[in-house]
Amino acid sequence: MHNPLFNKDLISISDLSRSDIEFILKLASQFQQHPTANLLEGRILANCFYEPSTRTRLSFEAAMFKLGGQVMGFADPANTSSGSKGESLSDSVQVISSYSDILVIRHPQAGAARLAAEVSNVPVINAGDGGNQHPSQTLLDLFSIQQTQGKLDELSIAMVGDLKYGRTVHSLAEAFAHFNARLYFVAPEGLNMPSSICDLLRKKGIRFSFHQDIQEVIGKVDVLYMTRLQKERFNNTELQHFKEQWILSPELLKEAKSNLKVLHPLPRNEEIAKTVDALPQAYYFQQAANGIPVRQAIIAALLCKEPGVPLKKQVA
Repeated sequence: MHNPLFNKDLISISDLSRSDIEFILKLASQFQQHPTANLLEGRILANCFYEPSTRTRLSFEAAMFKLGGQVMGFADPANTSSGSKGESLSDSVQVISSYSDILVIRHPQAGAARLAAEVSNVPVINAGDGGNQHPSQTLLDLFSIQQTQGKLDELSIAMVGDLKYGRTVHSLAEAFAHFNARLYFVAPEGLNMPSSICDLLRKKGIRFSFHQDIQEVIGKVDVLYMTRLQKERFNNTELQHFKEQWILSPELLKEAKSNLKVLHPLPRNEEIAKTVDALPQAYYFQQAANGIPVRQAIIAALLCKEPGVPLKKQVA
């Protein structure tokens, strides 16, 4: 298959067209069916995580190993990288990219991944830059939604929680502008979707509305995308109020459409009751597992001219 992403970076979901997204999702489906290949034997992925991560970091590692490649990097920069000695991000990336074939970066500062891409000698994947973007998470979210709903077009999606600082919902809202979604933003006052995202959606003609209670939207949506509230931003009185209003329980799901699935980028705190886990609507652990084939697809797309199945060893 023709690969439009060969030798490019993945910094923001806005970098991808609808056809680019569909290409990655199709490739991810192929990797899910044929998970192991020596497609990238001899290649090295550098995992540079300046912030803590479990699922993203480990699934990128697993994806590269399944592709036959190797992984190097760090997850504790204060103790294992020269950033603790005052080395700039730009200098670090230039050096690390000379040791690797592709670089994955997570950083607390918005725009850090874009800076890394500007100085890197190899393709860069943004694994989350502050409260800005998380495009690989969005692609696995889209893959999960397509699996559960059989399509991406004309769906109703509720995004719930801290939408102001939640980079996963920023990327997901932008992505659904390609698929004519109906979006419901459910957030506490002061934590709603940033105006920049809303302005983009208006320009694209995407319908959206603001809500402060899950019950207002639960019977209308195909996907309920939960995110955690940042506990450190609230006092105890506010947190108690949110516990009553923002926790998804089995009782709330009784009003849901029969096809509804609950997604969450994880980790969760208290926003989804543990009793929801056993219900057919819960899909967040399967969603996390989808990170491996989707990230295999992303890595292969950026490094291989022809990454499709049947998979063979290729030299770019």
